[in-house]
Amino acid sequence: MFTLWSLVEASLLFLNAVCVLSEERFLSKYGWGMSAQVQGFGEPASTKAQILLLVRSIRTVAKIPLIFLNIVAIMFKLILG
Repeated sequence: MFTLWSLVEASLLFLNAVCVLSEERFLSKYGWGMSAQVQGFGEPASTKAQILLLVRSIRTVAKIPLIFLNIVAIMFKLILG
């Protein structure tokens, strides 16, 4: 059944997956590491570089709030089943 809670839970799982990705061990194998973002001054960033920047931004900003959101989600699941 599709509910608001399932949407929140899916977005929480997606954010957890983005924060867990390791650039050195996983992303660089497929050419998505730190060195893939080389561009000149004034050149528009490629789509790949923008996605990498988004992943890094999410990892930086959402790390601490995700800990608390995960605790709330676990408590919610334990209490309400």
